[in-house]
Amino acid sequence: MARRSAPSLLRHLIDPSTRINPKIQSNPWLSNSRSVTYMPRPGDGAPRKVTLIPGDGIGPLVTGAVEQIMEAMHAPVFFEKHEVFGNMKKIPEEVLDSIRKNKICLKGGLATPVGGGVSSLNMQLRKDLDLYASLVNCVNLKGLPTRHKNVDIVVIRENTEGEYSGLEHEVVPGVVESLKVITKFCSERIAKYAFEYAYLNNRKTVTAVHKANIMKLADGLFLESCREVAKKYPGIKYNEIIVDNCCMQLVSKPEQFDVMVTPNLYGNLVANTAAGIAGGTGVMPGGNVGAENAVFEQGASAGNVGSDEIVKEKKANPVALLLSSAMMLRHLQFPSFADRLETAVKRVIAEGKHRTPDLGGDSTTQEVVDAIIESLD
Repeated sequence: MARRSAPSLLRHLIDPSTRINPKIQSNPWLSNSRSVTYMPRPGDGAPRKVTLIPGDGIGPLVTGAVEQIMEAMHAPVFFEKHEVFGNMKKIPEEVLDSIRKNKICLKGGLATPVGGGVSSLNMQLRKDLDLYASLVNCVNLKGLPTRHKNVDIVVIRENTEGEYSGLEHEVVPGVVESLKVITKFCSERIAKYAFEYAYLNNRKTVTAVHKANIMKLADGLFLESCREVAKKYPGIKYNEIIVDNCCMQLVSKPEQFDVMVTPNLYGNLVANTAAGIAGGTGVMPGGNVGAENAVFEQGASAGNVGSDEIVKEKKANPVALLLSSAMMLRHLQFPSFADRLETAVKRVIAEGKHRTPDLGGDSTTQEVVDAIIESLD
């Protein structure tokens, strides 16, 4: 059988319901951001089993919050829980098999030890499942004070290659070689994902982030791929920005950005910067997506396992994972449940009575959960 090209494959996986819904735009709690997400669309809306990885640190607290609220909503999902911790040498095969079978996973943060030669389980998950696209939506939430207004940035990051993939070795004692591998296939694939996302979500501009002035071959190939794909989407404005200038522009005028497409390492830095500008890592949803599987988790990685004090006091912020769960529900073709969850979360944030310490309050995770459950009605 002839293999579909990437654009036709992506359109094949998209349901027409991913288009902007007028009912969503009329909802005051959803209209301040584009709520529709572009993901592969497995299944037909029937109740679905979801692999759940609580993870380290605050992970059990925030995944527990999701479980409570899903139960309160009577959402048509049920969880298959697996214990995975960041200090493991690798992700157990039964966990990978569970995700491949269910095609969907929700996970808390997994700690990555600094140094010591221990590889990141997050990276292993992305590589083994070919989760080639990371998507983080950095948007201002009503009622949450930030230095900048009108921020609504989607960072789409290539997830499988580049210097962030950890290909390094010691050549001789005292000399380490770290490899940055960029391929045309992966660069075109992520560029097509970014432009399809922009097209299907009524976004106007795609900005490619690079350092091709120095890494002329590697980042040059990434840019060349983005330019070729951009020609196929004449209705979407395309521009490019060097990564150091991008960081400066983000902190000075972030509202100029719409959809950003980046190689692996730059995307991690850009997404965390944009998240900090829009309200903090505790409120930014995200997902890692491939042609077959998707893993939803907190969008920005900085501090995603939390401090021991936050865990002890049970004051972890569940908002980011709850909004990621709304993305997951849309992915599973349950848009009404996604809207209901997102509306309740945003209403609680806007009211400001129940906020965890990272958002300027003193509420516990459970108090936030209780407020959101009450707001569901």
